[in-house]
Amino acid sequence: METYLLDWANLLIRWVHVITAIAWVGSSFYFVFLDNNLVKPKSPDLLEKGVDGAMWAVHGGGFYNPQKYLTAPKTIHSHLHWFYWESYSTWLSGFALFTLMYLYNAGTYLIDKSLMDWDKADAIGVALCFLGGFWLIYDFVCRVFGFRKNGEAIVGCIMLVVIAAAAWLACHWFAGRAAFLLVGAMIATAMSANVFFWIIPGQRKVVAAMTSGKPYDGKALAIHGKRGKQRSVHNTYFTLPVLFAMLSNHYSFTYTHEHNWLVLVMMMLAGAAIRQYFVMRHGFKHGRNGNPIRYAVAGVAIILAVIVWLAPSSQPIPQATLDKASTSADILKITQSRCIMCHGAALQMKNVRLDSTELIEKNAAIIYQQAVVTKLMPMNNATGITPVEREQIAAWFKSRKP
Repeated sequence: METYLLDWANLLIRWVHVITAIAWVGSSFYFVFLDNNLVKPKSPDLLEKGVDGAMWAVHGGGFYNPQKYLTAPKTIHSHLHWFYWESYSTWLSGFALFTLMYLYNAGTYLIDKSLMDWDKADAIGVALCFLGGFWLIYDFVCRVFGFRKNGEAIVGCIMLVVIAAAAWLACHWFAGRAAFLLVGAMIATAMSANVFFWIIPGQRKVVAAMTSGKPYDGKALAIHGKRGKQRSVHNTYFTLPVLFAMLSNHYSFTYTHEHNWLVLVMMMLAGAAIRQYFVMRHGFKHGRNGNPIRYAVAGVAIILAVIVWLAPSSQPIPQATLDKASTSADILKITQSRCIMCHGAALQMKNVRLDSTELIEKNAAIIYQQAVVTKLMPMNNATGITPVEREQIAAWFKSRKP
């Protein structure tokens, strides 16, 4: 019953996480789009109000006229909406899911004893240090280099090295699936921390000054807008790398590779390059930024290179192996030594039992998919299933009669 309830908790938290992430990513992409499409108006009334950029859009049968003020408008006549709960809800639900799957079940999902045989508490502590440590490093780099000449390029290069180092460490200390998710989670933590520590507080200071009824220095307040935009733009570049890390746990050929950390770094770099293309593309339409197609080409080229690199060999299964794995009884011997700890009479993870030939036949497709195609099971190969045994399962499944 506990396993069943945990599965429901996993499903529901994951559902909330995906919904809130869609809302956050959608609003982030939309406002970056606005920043690159708003054009300085020529209308005297808009210039008088302090409008720095405007555009017209149509959606859902209605016309919209977004306007951006460089610092703050003189007055706000209607409700002011704050975009932050999307970020906070995404992080809170994501951390809850990470806790439920990887921290609560650290011995199963987080620790790979073939890489690092450490205590659960130590593994959990180090994993949490990845989340907090990355934010501290990133924030320090932004404050020191962010507004210098070529500061954004310097920040980008430094953070690429930091992310690569973190990926290498995570993939050498934790199970591959957990390592990919951990690197994604540490970047996502920095994204949400940007909103919590810089973007929203800065906006609140501007609004407080504007609504205080006292004179205020608009130029002095402009730093909050500049810093907020800086961190917001960083967040949009982080988005595609984070999404890849989150989705990769469904595709074992990425995180089980011998050089999985490099796979992760290359795919994250590709995602950032492709996002750069879309960010610059909107400005290009208005005669700004130059043609950004080179970034899209670079991102796609990196992805294609990874696809070619990870391509499996197409060697046929030896005939001796095909002959050896001809019955369900042969596969039962494998499951009895590798699988029934979690899929036996005492414990039936995912409501799957594999302790009889009848149950082997009933779950044949699941066994083949999990043990051969995706290689997700046994989890982190905790029971030491061998490549030959996986070949036996493949041969048995392919030789079965419909």
